[in-house]
Amino acid sequence: MSVTWRSGAPPPVVPRGAGHWPRVALRGTLLMLLLLAGVLVTLPLRLIERPVYGQHRPWTPSITKWVSRCVFAILGMAHRIEGQPMTGPGAVVCNHVSWLDIFALNARKRVYFVSKSEVAGWPGIGALARLTGTVFIKRDRREARGQTTIFAERLGLGHRLLFFPEGSSTDGMRVLSFKSTLFEAFFTLNKAQTMQVQPVTVIYRAPSDQDRRFYGWWGDMSFGGHLVQVLGAARQGGVTLLYHAPLRVTDFTDRKALAAAAEAAVRGGMPQDRRGV
Repeated sequence: MSVTWRSGAPPPVVPRGAGHWPRVALRGTLLMLLLLAGVLVTLPLRLIERPVYGQHRPWTPSITKWVSRCVFAILGMAHRIEGQPMTGPGAVVCNHVSWLDIFALNARKRVYFVSKSEVAGWPGIGALARLTGTVFIKRDRREARGQTTIFAERLGLGHRLLFFPEGSSTDGMRVLSFKSTLFEAFFTLNKAQTMQVQPVTVIYRAPSDQDRRFYGWWGDMSFGGHLVQVLGAARQGGVTLLYHAPLRVTDFTDRKALAAAAEAAVRGGMPQDRRGV
């Protein structure tokens, strides 16, 4: 994930009232135990899956979904979906608001995230990303051929890849212009099998007593500070995933047209006051 977008307005100041730190301690402990349990169950299953099935994962995706659903139960956040997640091969693209997006998108339908290569080396997060099958790439058009090879291998296994075309998380009040680079690979792959790209709009609803940007994670905001903010909230809001109709790659002339159509669908799913760039 890349946290580079910056707003003209500063992040909201979130007051820490009575009970903030006890909530942080309780929820934080439960989340650590949950993630540890997920790792301890996933590791031995991967030792079985890898030699028998290779990159195909018949069992461990269910663990990822279960852990992701439990994250929202621990936080007390509502999680709902509208529309129908696609079932065939292809990719999912959506707007990017927070580190919570990873759990929100994994909670209902198994996807494999496409992330920048630097994340693989991040302490803790990199190991979890590798364990859950994240695809690591360099966001460089010169790497297009290598990306196509990686995508072809994973899509051939029936994996649904997910990436954030904005290239950055935001405050959740807008959709940034979609970068089209990663869409190029699907035009090459489509020669072998029909590819689809499903746009998804991620909409966060802040707690009733907080700024509407409460769940947004952007600019110079630290992960630890934002995590403590969410863990300590006395009230929680929720997240809605709006699944749009999949776009057939063959219906578009090039990557820019496909990216523009996906962006329009995601932007159109946002509340009226959150559609700006």
